[in-house]
Amino acid sequence: MLIKTIDVNCDLGEGVGNESVLMPLISSCNIACGGHAGDLSTMSHVVELAKAYNVKIGAHPSFPDKKNFGRLIMNMSSNDLFDTLKFQIESLKSIVEAQQLKLHHIKPHGALYNLASVDVATATTVVNVIKSIDVDLVLYVPFGSVISKIAQQEGLKVMFEGFADRNYNEDLTLVSRTEPNAMIYDPFKMFAHVYNMISHGKVTTSNGVEVSLKVDTFCMHGDGNNVEENLRFLLKNLATKSIQINVFNYGF
Repeated sequence: MLIKTIDVNCDLGEGVGNESVLMPLISSCNIACGGHAGDLSTMSHVVELAKAYNVKIGAHPSFPDKKNFGRLIMNMSSNDLFDTLKFQIESLKSIVEAQQLKLHHIKPHGALYNLASVDVATATTVVNVIKSIDVDLVLYVPFGSVISKIAQQEGLKVMFEGFADRNYNEDLTLVSRTEPNAMIYDPFKMFAHVYNMISHGKVTTSNGVEVSLKVDTFCMHGDGNNVEENLRFLLKNLATKSIQINVFNYGF
């Protein structure tokens, strides 16, 4: 039977401290780089783990708001947002390159991710930051989002992201974390959710409607309940359908 491979990414370096158990289970990591969480020490630690397990390294910049974990929209000028995102990404990039590695991708965090998905000005700022740093960086973004369209128009590479542990609205935005059904913690529901996206290119939204989407990389939040157990369950059951995590190699 033909083996299908998928990319699985995880947000790490956010203070949970479970990077060493999650890193062997994923193929991409998104490292908090000082905006909502993280500092030079945590960034260095997670980069070293990614190097050890041949995991693609991405920056996970956000609004500069550790108090609210980057989950609230900040009223910032485009210039100020540009400056903080560039600083965050370049802080991680310098650590990555000091390890003789290469930064692979960018994935905005929290409120920044959600706002850039629907707001032209925010999306344009994020895209401009990436262009100012390295046009070869891949941008992890939602399918059909404003930022995905702007990024592609500007010649950036994108990977469409689907969420293993989040429920969707009918417009393919994520159900707000303020809602009780925002997260998926049941491993059986999580598997059905992901398998539907892989096998049929569809997601069943919170109101029961099936919507088409394209997914290149699946996110499992590193701070989710029972994240290690759920991720192991997901990968084990996907393997029974001949779906495996892809393998990246830094060439060591």
